[in-house]
Amino acid sequence: MRGVSIVCVGRLKEKYLREASAEYEKRLAPYFRTEVLEVADERAPESLSEAGRRQVLEKEGARILARIPENAYVIALAPGAAEMSSEAFAAHLQRTQERHEQTVFVIGGSLGLSEEVYARADLTLGFSLLTFPHQLMRVILLEQLYRSAKINHGEPYHK
Repeated sequence: MRGVSIVCVGRLKEKYLREASAEYEKRLAPYFRTEVLEVADERAPESLSEAGRRQVLEKEGARILARIPENAYVIALAPGAAEMSSEAFAAHLQRTQERHEQTVFVIGGSLGLSEEVYARADLTLGFSLLTFPHQLMRVILLEQLYRSAKINHGEPYHK
């Protein structure tokens, strides 16, 4: 069974987000192996210089890259990147899983992702022009993975 990993910065702090994440992980189990890998977020003050921001992103980026297998297909989530419909996302995921043993999605922290992580990504994907908190984005991604699994198996799922 092919696998999907989600490498994300930080832990889910709110109970409702942890419960939603667990529910979608459970729903995905019949379709493919799913694992969520959390890396520590770097503490940063509210006001941060550009150099300080780069330093935070580089430290978080190094932690992210350490969790990505060498031969994995990597999709970095980024605001403003090209978007797909749910059907196109499902088709892309299916093709990716046919060609690669492991698909890794990357969700950055509150400052985003480092240039090194973007350079490692095979695809940079946006989910909306709106900005979502990175913790909520994990649940949104899991829901879309579940929707994709249902689409790819020809099973009904609410629209």
